[in-house]
Amino acid sequence: MLEFLDELVEKAGRLTLGYYHMGVEVETKSDMTPVTIADRETEKFLRSEIMRRFPDDNVIGEEYGEVKFSTAKRTWILDPIDGTKSFVAGVPLYGTLIGVEENGEIIAGAVGLPALGENVVAERDKGCWLNGTQCHVNTKSKLSESILLTTDIVDIEKYGRKPAWDVLLEKVKYARTWGDCYGHILVATGRAEIMFDPVMAIWDSAPFPIILQEAGGRCYDFKGGNSIRENGIISVNQKLSDEVMQIVREKLGENGAVFNE
Repeated sequence: MLEFLDELVEKAGRLTLGYYHMGVEVETKSDMTPVTIADRETEKFLRSEIMRRFPDDNVIGEEYGEVKFSTAKRTWILDPIDGTKSFVAGVPLYGTLIGVEENGEIIAGAVGLPALGENVVAERDKGCWLNGTQCHVNTKSKLSESILLTTDIVDIEKYGRKPAWDVLLEKVKYARTWGDCYGHILVATGRAEIMFDPVMAIWDSAPFPIILQEAGGRCYDFKGGNSIRENGIISVNQKLSDEVMQIVREKLGENGAVFNE
């Protein structure tokens, strides 16, 4: 699985680079998010490769929906370009995401960051690997020495996560918007400590529970579980995970969000 995932995101990344900095036309989908020919062609490629190798598996993708077989136990969850806004702006912080779910649990995942030349793959009990070298979260244990990341500060308030964000913001060394998939990869590879992602679809979240787990970190939804279906996740190194999630629970409660009347 690791070898196949690495090969898959490497080839998909090359495909996206063929459209990168080329001024592709941008369309707006019904959910008001952007999409380009690069998104669509990359997902077509991923689907064809997966179905050729695993013809009886389910596939869910952002651009082309779900192919489901009643007897399949495994589902491939695809985001051909996570960070399309970055992609169309010529910013290299975009990636191709693949999560592999079996019996309701993410067992493998991959993130390709082609404009940065980085591929991260992980499989249950087989580690997390960056360009062929095993990688880990760092061991920082103080929020005052930590980097806090997010994708979009406006969404933090919009989706009711601001009370927890504000407390973390006061405690950390500094915060940056190195967002989308890139922020989670920075945590998994030890270059940052916390990625606070307030709103995500399942294809945005799918690879990260296993990537963080195999890198020695933690990946939580805002209710404190590890579901990719709870509309947002937090990736954090192991040393800080209890403190970070205590703040989230205290400030957001059991629903994981607080909205002003």
